[in-house]
Amino acid sequence: MAFHPQTDGQSERTIRTLEGMLRACVMDFKGAWDEHLPLVEFAYNNSYHSSIQMAPYEALYGRRCTTPICWDEGERKLVGPELIQLTTSPWKGVMRFGKKGQLSPRYVGPYKILERIGPLAYRLALPPELSQIHDVFHVSMLRRYRSDPSHVIQVSEVQLRDDLSYEEIPVAILDTKEKVLRNKTVQLVKVL
Repeated sequence: MAFHPQTDGQSERTIRTLEGMLRACVMDFKGAWDEHLPLVEFAYNNSYHSSIQMAPYEALYGRRCTTPICWDEGERKLVGPELIQLTTSPWKGVMRFGKKGQLSPRYVGPYKILERIGPLAYRLALPPELSQIHDVFHVSMLRRYRSDPSHVIQVSEVQLRDDLSYEEIPVAILDTKEKVLRNKTVQLVKVL
């Protein structure tokens, strides 16, 4: 349905295609059509377009989309032991890793799930050197482990004190400076 025929033909063709897809969605799903809009978007973005000789998803990301065999709604069930990786954020101040800052790993592991605690938490089988860390984690701190030897980060041995602090010997002093506060001066040291 072209309201302004003077616009370019490519836009008109795209609008006509989307209108047809949305019309079919409304007719098929009746009152719940708005819940299926992501499927319409998925179908459009993964269909072949002759103007670009590929699907829009492939043009944008440079690879084909990995499509699920079937769409399944509802809760996922755990069947047997599943390996997951744990985000490093609960260990800040307790553990150390080889790289610092933005290059530090986001997840460590893999660890085995022992049991599900409520709808959004899991108990993990942590190694003995992590016994001082609580073993129940929210799902936002976990991700499924995809088997790849380069992903495994070994937990280094750290002697923890009672206050969860540890001693770390610096390799080199990179920079020093003094920061002047209102009534005192603080020495800042950047170490490697």
